[in-house]
Amino acid sequence: MQTLSIIIPAYNESRTIEKILDKVLAVNLPEQIASEIIVVNDCSSDDTAEKVRAYQSNHPDSNVKFFEHDKNKGKGAALYTGIKSATGDFLIVQDADLEYDPNEFNALLQPILDGFADVVYGSRFIGGKPHRILFYWHSIGNRWLTGLSNMFTNLNLTDMETCYKLFRTDMIQSLTLKENRFGFEPEVTAKISRIPNVRIYEVGISYYGRTYEEGKKISWRDGFWAIWCILKYNLWSK
Repeated sequence: MQTLSIIIPAYNESRTIEKILDKVLAVNLPEQIASEIIVVNDCSSDDTAEKVRAYQSNHPDSNVKFFEHDKNKGKGAALYTGIKSATGDFLIVQDADLEYDPNEFNALLQPILDGFADVVYGSRFIGGKPHRILFYWHSIGNRWLTGLSNMFTNLNLTDMETCYKLFRTDMIQSLTLKENRFGFEPEVTAKISRIPNVRIYEVGISYYGRTYEEGKKISWRDGFWAIWCILKYNLWSK
């Protein structure tokens, strides 16, 4: 039996944390794959922590593990806490909001289980899955950042900034990752691309984006930081 570790960073996600846990637990993974769910609360100021603890109590057989930061450190830092704590054979990032559908775990797993891939990115820009129509400039920015990243990594990804990245756990744990906030995506892409003989695949996924009123947190400032991280981790901090 192999295990998929599902890392859920959470900051002020009280409205959705129980729903996303329900969705993750409802996924019918391949019969040879068990799940390990790791929630990392990044010092939320709402009752996210209380809801996760109650969920653990109400679902004692769910294998939900809970970690907390004593101060807000950022999404990247929450991911590192989860990555270090993972014990599964494979690892995927799952945001605590409802923008990404856990039912697509199997599509991401398949290239690895078939022996073709070590890393699989879920792309919001390929395939025929549903996509909520929002934020033209965000989509342009995402594609531009992906193109800039590809220039340095020599990959032909279509969605470097996607949340859904599935790794062999030993591979992601072998990296020294430093970005505490939204620089995780370009940093991990730069560093994973330099692993000798790494096999990276991409599959199309759906995307149920949310508005800022609904809790979206990323901003244009994070786009500029992503540019800095692309240059930093591809040119100056190899």
